Amino acid sequence: MNIEVESAVNTFTLQQVCDILNGEIICGEQSADQRVASACGCDLMSDVLAFTKPGSVLLTGLTNSQVIRTAEMLDLKGIVFVRSKKPDEKTIKMAEALQLVLILSPYPLYESCGKLYVAGLGGCQKAD
Repeated sequence: MNIEVESAVNTFTLQQVCDILNGEIICGEQSADQRVASACGCDLMSDVLAFTKPGSVLLTGLTNSQVIRTAEMLDLKGIVFVRSKKPDEKTIKMAEALQLVLILSPYPLYESCGKLYVAGLGGCQKAD
């Protein structure tokens, strides 16, 4: 089966990402107008480092400070914490210092990624 994929890149503001996910911005609301062209859904930070494009938004169930450090290394624009998992205050303070947008999504990882994909936000890795 041959499926043609349109090559046009859709971009979304982080506020739009939040809206699509019925989410809540808990940090960096002043930067929610930043645009992203791709997303990565992952809990393994080594995979995030290997496969995520700079400037993307990360969706994860992990809430520790390592997620913020990984986002900083890759110049990610925002992090969506799925299942409404909220990071501790220390982690939020780290994100504030980096002007990183943090979003809580009530949906699990699979559903959150699916909602963004259906809306037109692409992933970070092309299929072979």
